[in-house]
Amino acid sequence: MIGRIPVLDIRPQIDCGRRPAKAVVGEAFEVSATVFREGHDAVAANVVLRNPAGRCGPWTPMRERVPGTDRWSTEVTPDVEGRWTFTVEAWSDPLATWRRHASVKIPAGLDTELVLAEGAELHERAAADVPKSDGRESVLGAVDALRDGGLPPAARLAAALAPQVTAALERHPLRELLTVSRPMPLAVERRRALYGSWYELFPRSEGALVTPDGTAVSGTLRTAAERLPAVAAMGFDVVYLPPVHPIGTSFRKGPNNGLAAGPDDVGSPWAIGSAAGGHDALHPDLGTFEDFAHFVRTARDLRMEVALDFALQCSPDHPWVTLHPQWFHHRADGSIAYAENPPKKYQDIYPLAFDTDFRGLVRETERVLRFWMAKGVRIFRVDNPHTKPVAFWEKVLGDINRTDPDVLFLAEAFTRPAMLRTLAQIGFHQSYTYFTWRNTKQELTEYLTELSGESAAYLRPNFFVNTPDILHAYLQEGGRAAFEIRAVLAATLSPAWGVYAGYELCESTPVRPGSEEYLDSEKYQLRPRDWEAAAKQGRTIAPLITALNRIRRRHPALQQLRDLRFHPVDNDAVLAYSKRARHGAGVDTVLTVVNLDPHHTHEATVSLDMPELGLGRHESFPVRDELTGDTYHWGRDNYVRLEPGRSPAPAHVLSLRPSSPIGGSPN
Repeated sequence: MIGRIPVLDIRPQIDCGRRPAKAVVGEAFEVSATVFREGHDAVAANVVLRNPAGRCGPWTPMRERVPGTDRWSTEVTPDVEGRWTFTVEAWSDPLATWRRHASVKIPAGLDTELVLAEGAELHERAAADVPKSDGRESVLGAVDALRDGGLPPAARLAAALAPQVTAALERHPLRELLTVSRPMPLAVERRRALYGSWYELFPRSEGALVTPDGTAVSGTLRTAAERLPAVAAMGFDVVYLPPVHPIGTSFRKGPNNGLAAGPDDVGSPWAIGSAAGGHDALHPDLGTFEDFAHFVRTARDLRMEVALDFALQCSPDHPWVTLHPQWFHHRADGSIAYAENPPKKYQDIYPLAFDTDFRGLVRETERVLRFWMAKGVRIFRVDNPHTKPVAFWEKVLGDINRTDPDVLFLAEAFTRPAMLRTLAQIGFHQSYTYFTWRNTKQELTEYLTELSGESAAYLRPNFFVNTPDILHAYLQEGGRAAFEIRAVLAATLSPAWGVYAGYELCESTPVRPGSEEYLDSEKYQLRPRDWEAAAKQGRTIAPLITALNRIRRRHPALQQLRDLRFHPVDNDAVLAYSKRARHGAGVDTVLTVVNLDPHHTHEATVSLDMPELGLGRHESFPVRDELTGDTYHWGRDNYVRLEPGRSPAPAHVLSLRPSSPIGGSPN
């Protein structure tokens, strides 16, 4: 039912308000609504946030975006985790109506005394709700002036329109016909749900070696922990591990996904389960649970969190296959169906069937998750969630969130848009995206405009520049510059980004032409790397990655998603965009300009949308290139020349205002 003052189309609103919009602690986001009334009298509106304890904060005034559009908005900022609500309040604003009429009638000498008397009455009524300590005397002074027949009418009106009177009444307005919308749900989560830099590594490759007789020896969690200081030094907040469980031997894959595995081949970590155990066991080659605890402690001491892969699938040797045969699809010949994504076949993996024992799978899934949560894991990267029922994830994530709201889930959902968005709406905190396949200026502009728009209220992207499964042709063909370009884009466009180990070495050889699979993929074999030799020989872009993560920590603008704006450039190979965020008493603004062509130098004119930067159209201002330390003076139109292969990157990352470093890494 429409209220006395209609309040319509409130945003953010997810699934007609049945699911909560999302924010993190300290994140400013816009609330908007359509507000209007019959006739010509003025209306006004505000937003009221109610915190998890049920207490209302001070209401935030809304403003009409463009006069005459009836679309009102404001920004609000929740300050603690938990389940919030927000409501939009709208009302008839008799004082605004009076000001508008009085400003026309009194100069024209129309109904002068009547208009002034009406104004005095309205101001007197309003003064009753203005605290004495917050401007009541100034409002009462306006009442006296409006009734003072000894003053000229213009002076009496000017007293009512005085800045101190207007300010007091903006804080404590006279509201009539108050209409309150229904409460809209809001989930406020810890900052890591939005912002962080991820690094993926295979523990078995770190410290792996080949003996003199040619036998490959796996690395362990202890040797992997020795790699963590270098990962932390690059500025990463999260270290992500593929599955660390026992690997099946039946139909084990050999190198490069080969069907025939030799006796020393290690198999895919995603073929989970053997006689040594299933999802709640560690691969014996990696060590013990004390070694796992050491790894988690080491990461924590370096101010990093551990994210663990959670893959709901089994090898043919998993204990579930024998204990719970009803959890699997059986073919007409009685055999269990292995996983397929034609033309890909995964003979070493059995997918689960969720409709024969839904409750049993929910219980076991939650048991396994809580097992690893007790081991110190508070982030899970969920493998292929789009191949499981949405209702399953809604139940599992809801149950976990109710008891442990700090536990986060990243959806590896390279899938159709409807599924990707729905998984985000029902509880996943972050999602992989189509970023890998968006490489041109038009593709990036359109896609990031979508991600930073209304979908930002529920879908948080994590821009991985590569994965063990995905080596895009852009990286295969673009050389070192391509790796630098994609790192700059991911780190400055998205508040969450990630790299898979080897990216810093610009590993770019596919298993075959036209494939996105790596040659000698680490999914199927050990891949020890000589990090020290690469650094000494200059075969690494680790310094650039380190610089990008340092810049991200210094600049709040790069830690948020919603306030992204693209700026015109007269060259389709050059992309320019800015981000702004309030920081203390000021505003932090970062402008990034990137040459998207890894093969050629490009020159261009960047034409800045100055109002979007909070600047006058003809203003000149200093900018500092955070990658080089160079300072320039920019204005509305600016010449750039960006050369691939030139240190430190074919890009400018420019700060328009000084920004003090943020203390520590967000939780």
